[in-house]
Amino acid sequence: MREHHAHSLTLRHVSKEMNLTREYFCRLFKAETGITPAKYIKKLRLEKGKELLEDTLLSVKQITHQIGLNDESHFVKDFKNAYGLTPSRYRSKNFTGKSIASRYSS
Repeated sequence: MREHHAHSLTLRHVSKEMNLTREYFCRLFKAETGITPAKYIKKLRLEKGKELLEDTLLSVKQITHQIGLNDESHFVKDFKNAYGLTPSRYRSKNFTGKSIASRYSS
């Protein structure tokens, strides 16, 4: 799930890959992690979005698509709920440009 968070993951697909029923997979996953698979995927996507805001000059719309979401307004709302700032505001306070700097540090 961590490696493919940007793809369209469905519980049916993941549970089938693990040879489990969807219900049993969800129960096991929540017992191990304390959260549902859907919340876990959302968390991974928001973390990746946060990294991209810190390290790149991609637009919020580009980041939304790169992390596997289609709705920019949904990403903005979820990001603000998770981190207390809109993505744009977060970037203005936390931009490091690491991935940009690494291109020119040879």
